[in-house]
Amino acid sequence: MEIVQTYMNGFHHVMNLLNALPPNIEPRATGHILEQIEMVQTILDNGYAYVEKGSVYFDTARLIEKKKGVYGKLSGRKPEELLNETRDLKKQDEKRSPIDFAIWIKADPSHLMRWNSPWSVGFPGWHLECSAMSTKYLGKTFDIHGGGYDLKFPHHENEIAQSHGACDCTPARYWLHGNMLMLNGSKMSKSTGNSITPHQLLTGDSPHVTKAYSFMVLRFFMLQSHYRSTLDMTDEALQAAEKGYRRMMEAYATLQGLQHPGKGNPGVLDEEIKDLIDAVYDEINDDFNTPRALARLFELVTKINALKGGQLSFDEVLPPTLELLKETFRSFLFDVFGLKDESESASGDAELMDGLMQLIIQMRKEARERKDFPTSDKIRDALKELSVQLKDGKEGTAWVKE
Repeated sequence: MEIVQTYMNGFHHVMNLLNALPPNIEPRATGHILEQIEMVQTILDNGYAYVEKGSVYFDTARLIEKKKGVYGKLSGRKPEELLNETRDLKKQDEKRSPIDFAIWIKADPSHLMRWNSPWSVGFPGWHLECSAMSTKYLGKTFDIHGGGYDLKFPHHENEIAQSHGACDCTPARYWLHGNMLMLNGSKMSKSTGNSITPHQLLTGDSPHVTKAYSFMVLRFFMLQSHYRSTLDMTDEALQAAEKGYRRMMEAYATLQGLQHPGKGNPGVLDEEIKDLIDAVYDEINDDFNTPRALARLFELVTKINALKGGQLSFDEVLPPTLELLKETFRSFLFDVFGLKDESESASGDAELMDGLMQLIIQMRKEARERKDFPTSDKIRDALKELSVQLKDGKEGTAWVKE
């Protein structure tokens, strides 16, 4: 349990640095055994599963027969071809068909996972927890199901099968499968040394990068590729992403400072800006095409800089169009793309840090005035462990980060 909690704490820390919103709930499969047993029973009652030697198998062949076009639709597999192949070779003699899969498995005596059920002491099948927990918290059918590209088959196909077997419904309306993240053109692998951790990206402590990169640069880098495309992380690509991110944030700051001097006229420039704004929405609505949406925003960046520099005239832009441009940039950069302006964040963090340090210095000063030297020394030593040095002088105490 401590290992799991440590992993989750690290995961949440990375997600926070990436400015990803936390989930409302993070259910665990072991906390929903009853729901999984109930779903198995429902699938059995509906005639889409059978019991064999204490294990329960989903009758995929029956689903293919009764519900034409359901199984294999997501992955593009043909049912007749699937009947001749399987990735799960365990207990083939217990299955009626090689394409059937276990939704409850009788545990061997040495197996660590063991729960009582109507069929045996055992544990749920590989796919069952996803269906049971999503049904409980999101309903029988929800909007978007994510996952890696490699999970299309058999994992997600079998999830769909289970939902049809349990409630005669599809679990999700849309499936978003993210493709693989590569490093220097190859698959990441610890054994070959072709791997990098989030911490190494943040500190630059890796032979694969020449410098440290902020997590907002990393997020911007990922947005430059469609989620269904492979993404190749290289030092050169990260450097380009850093330049692009800074250019975008500088343009946003420039845009917020632009004030329309007069009424303006609806000319060609006004129409071009509105057409590009519409294009940004069209691109993101086209299967979350973030790279093309970013490209449209960069086209607007050119016009923003030209308006500031005087190469383009405000006389050709209506005030409402300028306000729409400002709102579009704010909405897409921070709400849709989930970016943060690190220049503002760094300034705010510095102010917060200094304020906290002044409070600590004051507490230490009061302890020394009370001749409470153990507390004073404890504060000094604790700060030293954090590489913060206090320097006492005639004009007071200053702090420096070593």
